[in-house]
Amino acid sequence: MTPSHPGGTGTIGGHSVARIGYGAMGLGRELPHDDATAVLHRAVELGVNHIDTASFYDDGVVNRRIRDALAPYRDDLLIVSKVGARPATGPIPLALAQHPADLRHAVELDLAGLGLDQIPVVNLRRADIGPGLVAEGDQIVDLDDQLAEMIALRDEGKIGAIGISNVDLETLRRALSAGIVCVQNAYSLLNRSHEDELALCNEQGIAWVPFFPLGSAFPGFPKVAENAVVQRIAADLGVSGAQIGLAWLLAHAPNTLLIAGTTSIAHLEENLAAGDLLLNEQQLADLDAVHTDLPQGDGVQAFLDEGR
Repeated sequence: MTPSHPGGTGTIGGHSVARIGYGAMGLGRELPHDDATAVLHRAVELGVNHIDTASFYDDGVVNRRIRDALAPYRDDLLIVSKVGARPATGPIPLALAQHPADLRHAVELDLAGLGLDQIPVVNLRRADIGPGLVAEGDQIVDLDDQLAEMIALRDEGKIGAIGISNVDLETLRRALSAGIVCVQNAYSLLNRSHEDELALCNEQGIAWVPFFPLGSAFPGFPKVAENAVVQRIAADLGVSGAQIGLAWLLAHAPNTLLIAGTTSIAHLEENLAAGDLLLNEQQLADLDAVHTDLPQGDGVQAFLDEGR
């Protein structure tokens, strides 16, 4: 792998970052503190300078662990957070995390937990498409009201730029006027139901940051590494199925940035090494031909338990 920029370089909100970053969701209290520190240290040693987190990850534990391990932060380290996905603490209904005051509260928790004066990029996670739909009868908060609060936070300097997550094409188009710099949607080799949104991001110069890039354990998100074509190509190249899935994402669209998470240094190094994996035209064609856009289904509680 290339230690300076795993996967090459991309941009998000005017920041140049390695195309393979790190999703910190798994660094909660179930993982020993020293292990979390070791993974974060190894990531930045290998050139990761894009870390994805959120104040609601294990009630703020993940943010505090990032601060403990990496503060004072390197000038080129981009920390990206997310608001609206669920409340920062407690079993409060998802819909209550969507109101403007709750978005602001989550940003304030990020600032305190990470020890930053400004969060460089904050993603607004919507709840009007699956997974993680608001409960039946809950009111979906108006997008314009949410964006107005995000813009106010940006104007105040509390956040540097605005992203958006879990959106369909219509919602993304409505949000563009707010100066969206990245989109986080569920997307993988085997689930390309957001291909239109990806195309719009590419056209607009917006970073595309897929979550569940290798699938997930609940319905609608098939595991990429278990696909027969992926396994065949992985065997031919002597790499893992996960590396094939990540390499395909990088090859598929130049604006793609990855934030695959792991609690293992060995797995981290494997993910970063995917940035050096070159798939030939036939391999890419074979992989392009196997995708299935499966319905996402509900998966609400599993989605919330998994933290996205």
